[in-house]
Amino acid sequence: MKIRSFLLFLFTLPVSIPGVAQYKITVDVCVYGGTSAGVIAAYTAKKAGKSVVLIEPGRHLGGLTSGGLGATDIGNKFAITGLSRDFYRRIGKHYGHFEQWTFEPHVAENTFNQYVSEARLLVWKNYRLKRVGKKGATLTEVEVENAEFPDQPTNRTVRAKQFIDCSYEGDLMAKAGVSYTIGREANSQYNETYNGVQYMDKHQFPDGIDPYRIAGKPESGLLWGISTATLSPNGAGDRNVQAYNYRLCLTNVPANRTPLSRPDRYDSTRYELLLRQIAAKEPKELTWNLMHFVPMPNHKTDINNCGGFSTDMIGANNAYPDADYNQRKQIIQEHEDYTKGLLYFIAHDPRMPKHLREEMQQWGYPKDEYTDNNHFSHQLYIREARRMVGDYVMTQANCEGKQTVTDGVGMAAYTMDSHNCQRLVVDGPNGRKMVKNEGDVQVGGFPPYPVSYRSLIPKRGEATNLLVPVCLSASHIAYGSIRMEPVFMVLAQSAAMAAVMAINTGKAIQDIDVPKLQTRLRADPLVNGSRPELLVDNDDSSRVVLRGDWMRETKGGKYGFSMLTGDPAKPASAFFQAAGLTGLYDVYIYNPNRLGGGGNPDTPTLQTDKSGQVTVRVHNGRVVRELSVNQQLNSGDWIRLDRFRFEKGKPPYVEVVCNGNTGFVVADAVLFLPVN
Repeated sequence: MKIRSFLLFLFTLPVSIPGVAQYKITVDVCVYGGTSAGVIAAYTAKKAGKSVVLIEPGRHLGGLTSGGLGATDIGNKFAITGLSRDFYRRIGKHYGHFEQWTFEPHVAENTFNQYVSEARLLVWKNYRLKRVGKKGATLTEVEVENAEFPDQPTNRTVRAKQFIDCSYEGDLMAKAGVSYTIGREANSQYNETYNGVQYMDKHQFPDGIDPYRIAGKPESGLLWGISTATLSPNGAGDRNVQAYNYRLCLTNVPANRTPLSRPDRYDSTRYELLLRQIAAKEPKELTWNLMHFVPMPNHKTDINNCGGFSTDMIGANNAYPDADYNQRKQIIQEHEDYTKGLLYFIAHDPRMPKHLREEMQQWGYPKDEYTDNNHFSHQLYIREARRMVGDYVMTQANCEGKQTVTDGVGMAAYTMDSHNCQRLVVDGPNGRKMVKNEGDVQVGGFPPYPVSYRSLIPKRGEATNLLVPVCLSASHIAYGSIRMEPVFMVLAQSAAMAAVMAINTGKAIQDIDVPKLQTRLRADPLVNGSRPELLVDNDDSSRVVLRGDWMRETKGGKYGFSMLTGDPAKPASAFFQAAGLTGLYDVYIYNPNRLGGGGNPDTPTLQTDKSGQVTVRVHNGRVVRELSVNQQLNSGDWIRLDRFRFEKGKPPYVEVVCNGNTGFVVADAVLFLPVN
């Protein structure tokens, strides 16, 4: 019994096991990549009753979500389901809210560790892929090596029935011999308009900025960071990759702040273009001019790229997707040097405007973040690397709703978003040469759309037991919409459940019953057998009954595809029905940003065009209770009505009333959350 207990402990220990020579195990599911997707995939498979190992090349779990991207890119919260939604509710619980989409890095990592602990997951950190064993189209095993001290005696081998590649790079997919692509397809390949070369005006330099070290003298050479490539026609394909950067967590609290000190390998000549950009158009502040500051809890930030010259290291990552581990380490170090140098340059170089230097000096690295990495992020933002080429490729037509798949196992909703891919010299006014960026695309305005199960699996002849929910099969521009952390988590849960079904039925992943997979994901979204929540959206004609005049709006920060707006002068009611519901539930109504929160549908705003007092009636099956809701507050968020016990009787409902209000009334979605 003691030996069995020790083995059980060994195989469920949620940390690496150091110094085990020729270590070999057999599990049902092997997940490679401890990204946000990897944690959710491993958790799903383990909670579904399978033995699992999660392998992460680094020291931390959560990937970019715990690596600085605290301002979650959503697009539309309707698309976030299952354990992905559960993650943001756990984050909310930490901060005393229902859901929270902005958070500190350490809070995200602690939350991922909760999943590991709850499922008693076996996790190997600091192990990276070395070899893939394969028999025909079936993966049989993977061999991994210590990422910090590669040494054959400490290599480990995992045999598994199913494999899931949740890495940002698609390393398992590539070593397994699965087809993939890198860079941008020509528009003509998939009949798209926003793929390939895109010379546009966003995150761009002003006209006339000279590209040469000595202005006007090409013989002096180009300034640092400018490519010698020639601008190709719009829509032409190439192997350029959209820029990477670090999502920067800084703080302005002196007691928790370490200074933006001069980094090793600092080279001020890298930032000459920034000085020329500022000379052409001096910003009044850092925010939205040189960097995009988004406030996080506890006086911290998530800083992203903004403008012509910012935190994106444009053109420095093209070799990254197919590079070996040593080359990638060098590229990552170059990005870190560039980023730390940029912050120091802005804060201390005397050529920078005084007001920008003083503003930058207010910020520093938080002492309570990344404590084992000198308080700097451990995760470079790998926006895009390899992309699988499967039987179904998601394209711009899917994003825009011109093609809709029926085998969707998750939804995406974000803008088709590509950061710049190259910085080069073009012809300017009067024939003078100037520097410009190329590749930035930001095209949205479409509703949530389904992501095909077929885009998560390789072609049958290449692999029958491998799923790829991160480096999925999509064109460059479609991937730009899909590639968001909450969507990766959704697709990872679906991939893991598909792997479980394949094991249970003894089928190839190409042959599982996808409608059954879709049903299971809906019926057990938390993979724990609990009662699922009921979401009733205003577009659900089977559950929503309208009386009076309501206007359907598809713009703004709605939940799902639209929202309803009621004119205060025209009496109307919207009934959100919950037939068959019994038991104890917390009831919420969604309060959309009618004006889109200034372009960001998740930015709370005080909207005086909406009513401050809206009548909402809740019928629990026997009695009706009337409440009043202020829709001018908490825009872009759920408003909790109360906890109700629904009983057998007449079908329960929530009624939103528009009748003589002081402003417009919105009716969007109602959530019935079971109290388990």
